[in-house]
Parts: sequence; structure tokens; C-alpha cells
Amino acid sequence: MPHIDDSQIRKATLTFVKTAMREPLLARNEEQALARRWLNDADTAALHQLVQAYTRLVIAISSRFRNYGLPLGDLVQEGSIGLLMAADKFDPDRNVRFSTYASWWIRSAIQDYVLRNWSIVRTGTTAAQKSLFFNLRRLRAKLPSTPGGGLTEEGRHSIAETLGVSLIDVERMELRLTHPDQSLNMPLSPEMDGDRQDFLPDGGPGPEQQATTRLDSEIRNQYLTAALDELNDRERFIINHRRLREKGATLKQLGIKLGVSKERVRQLENRALGKLKHAILKQTRHPGDLMNDME
Repeated sequence: MPHIDDSQIRKATLTFVKTAMREPLLARNEEQALARRWLNDADTAALHQLVQAYTRLVIAISSRFRNYGLPLGDLVQEGSIGLLMAADKFDPDRNVRFSTYASWWIRSAIQDYVLRNWSIVRTGTTAAQKSLFFNLRRLRAKLPSTPGGGLTEEGRHSIAETLGVSLIDVERMELRLTHPDQSLNMPLSPEMDGDRQDFLPDGGPGPEQQATTRLDSEIRNQYLTAALDELNDRERFIINHRRLREKGATLKQLGIKLGVSKERVRQLENRALGKLKHAILKQTRHPGDLMNDME
């Protein structure tokens, strides 16, 4: 598949916009007639004509969302989906122009696209947050700001009251809009070779802790192996199947295999654990985690 660069995409988008803007507008009776042909007869030619005439509306609404950093072509594409949904649901018998009805669908489709793609972190999950996301910049421009360019406390309260949202929602959205996503692969500065991710703390154990953990594990295994030799065959069988496996067998299952009751298996298990504890204590006075698991 041939590669298409950004300049080709921009050129194609510009051509599409120019073509759409040359389409003649429809009179009320024309759009109603086309809508009825689509609604009653599933006339795709009528649908195409109706949608084509109002693609300029999609472009106009899409242009209002260009400051979110998303390509105009993508915004127009999403808006066109909203236009198609409007054409499919439009009732020509209602006393409303198709352009008025379609504007809501177009705007809603574009807003959903912006919310999904503006940030890798999901934004505007509720109706209140969505309203805040799309109105905060406009309202903030009308209010006095701090020397750093942020909202004053009075300004935050004003926006919260105007949009009917909580003060904490305003503070969080302001922080999101003023601090966009940044890649961990970005260099810290032009003078430094390291990326941001190079300075993230490693939450895993360090070399010293890894070596200590490995040594402790080897010692515990030695203690346990020597202690198991103190058990008879039946006791060792019970410990192996009950305690030394990821999914231990039940008392009933072992009782069936050994031909005894599950109560007898419990007695044998307790006796075996006692022997193990005594055997390990003979080897060390600090059994540690191994003894804790067995008690």
C-alpha cells in the first residue's frame, strides 16, 4: 500500500472542503421532500443529495474544534457520521429545519471524537465533565487570571456555579487542560541525551535485595528438605500434596487415596507439621517465614 504523507492528506481535505462549499443550499420544501423519499422509500439518491447539501455545515462545526490539536479531516469525518445519523432520524413532519436538527448530531459526534482522542487518559466521562471540558477555555478567557495565567479562586467558583459542577471538578479539568500528555520518550532538554523514562524510579527490588532473597530461599529449601527426611512415607505424602503444591489436595481426597478417614488425615498432617517444626528448630533458631507458613 503506497504511503500517503501529511501534505497529501491536507491537499485532499482542502479539495473536499472547497467542493462541499460549492454545493447549493436547499429550501425547506426541498429538504423535506428529500427526507420523505429517504424515510418512506429508502431512496439512497435522496439521502446522498440531502447529506451533500449540508456537508458545509459539518465543515463549519468541525472548524470550531480545531484548537484541540486534532486533524480537520478527522473532525469532518466524524461530523459526517453525525450528519448521516441526523438524516436517518429526521422527521420531515416536524416544524424544524434539517440544518437545525443536524447541528446537534454533528456537534455531538465531533465532541465524542475529541474526548476519545484528545488524551490517552479518558476525559469527560460524565455530562457535567463533558460540558466543563468544552466550555472551560471560553469561560476562563472572560475572567481575570493569576500572574501565572491560571484561574483565581473566585474564577473557579464562578465557573463551577455557571456550569453546575463541583469546584474540585473545575480544578481538575483546569489542570488537565494546562498540562497535556507528554511522552516518556521525550528528552529532558536539548543538551541532555536521557529521556524522561530514564529517570523514573524502579519499584522493583535492588541487586542487594535480590541477592538476599535468593540466598534466604536457598537456605529455607535446605532446611525444609532436611526436615522432610524426618517424616515417614505417609506423612511426607500428605505434606507434599497438602502444603507443597499450588493447589493442595483436600483432606477427603487424601483420605480416599490412603484408605483412611479425613479426620485421620488431619491428625497425620498435624503430627507431620510438628515434626517439621522440631526438625527445623534443630537446624536454626531463626526459622523465619518458613515457620510462619507452617504454624
